[in-house]
Order: sequence, then C-alpha cells, then structure tokens
Amino acid sequence: MSLLDCFCTSRTQVESLRPEKQSESSIHQHLVDELPFSQLPSSTRAKDVICSTNVSHYELQVEIGRGFDNLTSVHLARHTPTGTLVTIKITNLENCTDERLKALQKAVILSHFFRHPNITTYWTVFTVGSWLWVISPFMAYGSASQLLKTYFPEGMSETLIRNILFGAVRGLSYLHQNGCIHRSIKASHILISGDGLVTLSGLSHLHSLVKHGQRHRAVYDFPQFSTSVQPWLSPELLRQDLHGYNVKSDIYSVGITACELASGKVPFQDMHRTQMLLQKLKGPPYSPLDVSIFPQSESRMKNSRSGVDSGIGESVLVSSGTQTVNSDRLQTPSSKTFSPAFFSLVQLCLQQDPEKR
Repeated sequence: MSLLDCFCTSRTQVESLRPEKQSESSIHQHLVDELPFSQLPSSTRAKDVICSTNVSHYELQVEIGRGFDNLTSVHLARHTPTGTLVTIKITNLENCTDERLKALQKAVILSHFFRHPNITTYWTVFTVGSWLWVISPFMAYGSASQLLKTYFPEGMSETLIRNILFGAVRGLSYLHQNGCIHRSIKASHILISGDGLVTLSGLSHLHSLVKHGQRHRAVYDFPQFSTSVQPWLSPELLRQDLHGYNVKSDIYSVGITACELASGKVPFQDMHRTQMLLQKLKGPPYSPLDVSIFPQSESRMKNSRSGVDSGIGESVLVSSGTQTVNSDRLQTPSSKTFSPAFFSLVQLCLQQDPEKR
C-alpha cells in the first residue's frame, strides 16, 4: 500500500460549510468537522452545472484574483438566468506565448477528461474575440493559501491540515492512477468550496507518463518552471538530470505543502534556486516547523511571487455573494501541537531518495 493509499483511507470528507452563515470564530471548527464521503456537495450535482456560452448570461461582480503568471484575471460572477454564483477566469490569448497557449490548452482538455470530485471542474470554456473565458464552480473559501493569509497566519492545526490534505491527496491519487504527474502541488492549488469540498487545481503543469499507449517509469520533460512554484518542487525536478522523475516528485510537494500549512509560511521562499537545490539535496529531512527553511520575515510572504498562484486553476478570495468576509485574522489555537505521526508523515514525504517516499 502506497503513501497515498494510506492517507486516503484514513479520513472522511469535510463537513458542509455555509460561509455566509458562519461567524469568524466558527470557521476553524466547521473546517475540521467530518462528513461521510458518499454525501457529495450540491455543487457537484448535474442540475447545477452551468453550460451557457453566451457572454451576456454572465454578470461580472468583482475581480478576486490574478493567476497564470498574472495573465489571467479571476472574477466572481453571477449566471443571470439561474442566479448561480460562478468563478470566471479570463485570459487574453494575444498576450500568451506558444508555451502558455499549450499549457492553457492542456488544462482545458484535461479538465474534460478527468472526472473526480477532488479535481477542479471547468463547466464551460469559450472565447470572446481573443479572450478565453473559463467558467467553473465558485469556491467560497478560496484556496488553502488564502485561508492561511486571512485567518491562520501562524499556521493551521493538525486536524485542519489533515482534512484539507485529505481531499487534495484523493485528487492526486486519481491523477497518479491515470498516469499523470501534477508538478504543482501547493496550498494555492488546493481550493475549498462553500459545501466543504476540497479540490485540486493547477492542471496546466500536469505531465503524462503515458506515451504511445505505454506507461513509462520516468519522464525527462523539464519545462521552465516559474519561480513561484520552485519552493514546492522535488530535488529531482530541480536537478534536471538523466534520472528523470516520476509521480514520487508530487509526494515531495505534499510534504512541502504540509509544512506550509503548519507554519503559515512558504519553505525555501526567498532562496536562490541553486541554494534551494543544494539544501534539498544535502540537508536533512525537514520538520513542519524547521525555521531554517522559512523566510525570516512574515512580510516577505506577501511580496514574494512564491505565494501567488501560477496555474489556470487559481485561488479566489474568501467571499460569498457580494459580501466578503472581513480580514480579522483567526489565530490557530495557542495549544497547537503536532503528533509524532504528523512529523513522520512529513519526513517520509521529504525523503531525498524518491523510492523512500
């Protein structure tokens, strides 16, 4: 049984959430409550899917984020015929390089190919002139990264981390079973809906191990990763040598993401790529609170691109309707501690040898 199998069988789904009805002090408790996985949120039901390609059917409310290296604007919008809130990602294709266009095309195609509750769904994709419009469900709690910045600047509790990673790892396990490497696992690519469903986004970095009908053990495709995603990459991905990499590189990123959620900071955030690689190759396995791998100042997290989404499936601000939850921060319980099992999980994910993960 793999690490992903062990993780996926250990938890149940997060309980239904209604952000517009919750007080700030109750957000942490509701996020850690449990719900049987068989009870899927209403946002996944077929009758709720928005398929209209008529641009006049969408009323843009407010821009709630940027993504895809700032080429995509993310909007909260309303589908006027039904009144349903949706997320719309708008990209000017004329500003995209050939490499970016291929990444967009890949993300759109894969979003229709994959069918899993923990993989971000694109309801409708169409063009308006040179602009690409991508319609997807509104994720009321935004990304795990946004939750950190808004409510948990000192990091989340172990129970909350476990529930959030549970959904992300289920989605990741599905991708691996289909022969795909995500290559961009991080908190900003883990989205949480108002019904408590956790989904994995950022499919524009995904790469398939299957070529000409055969599944290969390793791949040697090393794209020019944006600096925003490098802190989460495995040593073998950064090293770019003849050994290549496989799905185990995603396991390393899960470990870095666990550290990110536990501390509220992005590991290796301000390091030069060479220094980052050397520390990942030669340094000991890291713990979730190892201060040597975190920025020295909290303010750096806000200014660094490492904390900004880079894929087409981006995070959105925590909002519901026209009312946005205010920025008063919820502190993680002062007695926050991590169990030996959690430390062991992180160190297992961060093994330098991929075969030991």
